[in-house]
Amino acid sequence: MKALVLETPGKMVYTDIPDPVRVGNRSVLVRIAAVGVCGSDILRYAKGTAYYYPIVLGHEFSAIVEEVPSDSRFNPGDRVAVFPLMPDLRDPYARVGEYAVSSGYDYFGSRRDGAFTERLWVPEENLIPIPDGVQLTHAAVTEPASVSLHAVLKLRLPANATALVIGGGPIGAYAAQWLKILGCSRVIVAEIDKRKLDILRSLNFEVIDAANTDTVKTTKVLTGGRGVDCAIEASGLPLTMIQTIEAVSVFGQVVLLGDHHEEVTLSGILISSFLRREVTLYGTWNSKITPPGKSEWEMVLSHMRTDFHAGPLISHTLLLSEGPQLFEDIAARRIWYNKVVFAVSPEAQAEIPHPMN
Repeated sequence: MKALVLETPGKMVYTDIPDPVRVGNRSVLVRIAAVGVCGSDILRYAKGTAYYYPIVLGHEFSAIVEEVPSDSRFNPGDRVAVFPLMPDLRDPYARVGEYAVSSGYDYFGSRRDGAFTERLWVPEENLIPIPDGVQLTHAAVTEPASVSLHAVLKLRLPANATALVIGGGPIGAYAAQWLKILGCSRVIVAEIDKRKLDILRSLNFEVIDAANTDTVKTTKVLTGGRGVDCAIEASGLPLTMIQTIEAVSVFGQVVLLGDHHEEVTLSGILISSFLRREVTLYGTWNSKITPPGKSEWEMVLSHMRTDFHAGPLISHTLLLSEGPQLFEDIAARRIWYNKVVFAVSPEAQAEIPHPMN
């Protein structure tokens, strides 16, 4: 079968690989329908951050069931989203469903080969049915949309809440949508990219052009000097982390959603202000597939039928064979992109408005 293989940092090829191997006691063979490109995939390509090479990336994916074990709740032909984390149930946190904070887990597209390919064996319990009316290409972003939902669910939103999201890429834009869906009366998004600002405006968000104005000062003006009730940092930068803390009001809440790799220095004045305003700071990581029937993943897919909009954030829908050129162009900054999705199966390719060669 065909796959995109990251052979070494900066070298990705579209080639034949062996058929996939089974995972666990109750494996389901799926055909990959569509798979998203995560920022971490780009780092593994451009910065050499993968666990090993060569590797098949891809952890954001939808699929179509092909072969099931006996007495399975799934049937061949079922459409599913796939949770990429496989927990080690010897860990106590894993045993209570807190897989993301457990140890020893496995992970498609990270710690093992992932979904930039045609087929995979996956554990049955990692499959979530895709509701009718949800496109396969949209369901492929269930994973990042769930990561954003997990972050927003940390908050205790007051009545008539105001919110700020700093960073208007896919993760930030997903978080902004969840803030509105979960009851925020007003959601403001700060972003520096003009095309992303246009997309956010089309989704009816108030925006701050952070390239040309001060995010904190503008937020204070927009809220009558008070600041917002909650702020989500979705850029992963030291400056934007500080801005989220500065922008919230008394009893404000801050969620750090962007992954930080640089040192952050907080001034004594800011720390004193943080204390005096009694600000709450939340960390967040990954998402939850538990409990069955009430999980974040099921909530994402349910809302994709109605008021959660995945499509406007997808800038490119491509074939897997176009992957090597895409990653090369992204690394060289030759193209603008927002969310990229590979349409792998014929069913996913049929969703694209224009025929694909």
